[in-house]
Amino acid sequence: MGRRLVPLTLDNLPDLPQRCRSCVFWELDPVSGEAAVKAGTPAVEKEAWISAVLLDWGSCGRIVYVDDVPAGFVLYAPPAYVPRSAAFPTSPVSPDAVQLMTAFIMPEYQGQGLGRVMVQTVAKDLLRRGFKAIEAFGDARWKEPACVLPADHLLAVGFKTVRQHPTYPRLRLELRTTLSWKEDVEMALDRLLGAVQKEPALRPL
Repeated sequence: MGRRLVPLTLDNLPDLPQRCRSCVFWELDPVSGEAAVKAGTPAVEKEAWISAVLLDWGSCGRIVYVDDVPAGFVLYAPPAYVPRSAAFPTSPVSPDAVQLMTAFIMPEYQGQGLGRVMVQTVAKDLLRRGFKAIEAFGDARWKEPACVLPADHLLAVGFKTVRQHPTYPRLRLELRTTLSWKEDVEMALDRLLGAVQKEPALRPL
């Protein structure tokens, strides 16, 4: 079974599940998000958000493929790019952290460790870019797939609660402890993922 994780771009955005391609829960503030839904433009707004973040900050997501079939994805960005985060009772996200916005594994691929692999891949990307941590708002009362990740799942992949709340605790993953095996990360990820598509190295102008 060949697994690979590739950066999210406008080209592979259609590989996200249909409902996620047109979801702007995190990308817009609550008022703007509701207006986009009423106007029938959430998919356009989603594309515009991804385009802006790619240009301004860089890679903000990964898609995981199993035998070339999209199996899941993860989205992340600094909190300044995530207007909805300010609406949470446990905000703000710490200034030294990037926010893990959301992630999803297709039902037929769940239980194979892909969620943990995605988090490790994001951690590796952010360590390389000089960040210290990932933070996320968890849903302590999670019942079904939604934009806010289940707190239990975040705890299971290494997050720790930094601000308690009965519904939306804020959790944090320290990157240096997550990848304490940093020297072996390339080999470990290759072993986990099989053939990994490497990002092209940037050449100096």
